[in-house]
Amino acid sequence: MASKAVSDAHARASGHPGTLPPQGPGASASRGAGPQHGKYVAGTVAGAAKILIVGPLGVGKTTLIGTVSEIKPLSTEAVMTQAGAQVDTRVHAGKTTTTVALDFGRLTIDGALVLYLFGTPGQQRFLPAWRDLARGSLGALALVDTRDLGASFDAIGNLEDLGLPFAVAVNAFPGSPRHSEAELRGALDLLPGTPIVSCDARDLRSSVRALIALLRHLIDDAHEGLHPATERS
Repeated sequence: MASKAVSDAHARASGHPGTLPPQGPGASASRGAGPQHGKYVAGTVAGAAKILIVGPLGVGKTTLIGTVSEIKPLSTEAVMTQAGAQVDTRVHAGKTTTTVALDFGRLTIDGALVLYLFGTPGQQRFLPAWRDLARGSLGALALVDTRDLGASFDAIGNLEDLGLPFAVAVNAFPGSPRHSEAELRGALDLLPGTPIVSCDARDLRSSVRALIALLRHLIDDAHEGLHPATERS
């Protein structure tokens, strides 16, 4: 069921004419075919998954969750102060707030699969909160910013330490340098099977495609676990 929902949702988010119906109350797009105001989970839903959205400070986690959520997202944004300047990663000009606990949103895929999206704080000093948020998570989408790839090392390392499967989404910022997939894999020290996709956290279709890439990766991993390759004699 989850695999079919992902496949159908991928077709809807592929950019072909007519694949993503107009948004608004009652719309049955990649946001799902839920009730009119999106408050309750649709009766057609057959499964649910908890997904982490991770990355460094200012990479777009709150924006992505706000873009795709079919409910009013929960955000714990607080104004950054001088007190944190000595311990937090420097961010680009214009960033004045930061997530201090979590972001939360909900996305229904093709009316059959509900994703509960949990955004983690970007600062490494909030790592204990990561461990709590990771409990019960199926996987994670790691957002990266090519203007400062080094800022993503801690987030990706945390996922590896937690043993949580993940996909990488390169969030497009104005003026961001472009790199080949091979260059990104080398810079981020990713395993060959880790998916890398490009996205714009402000765009619904683009953000949904990134989440679907993660779901496909998780389904493939689960399938390989159920049917391990046999050793040849």
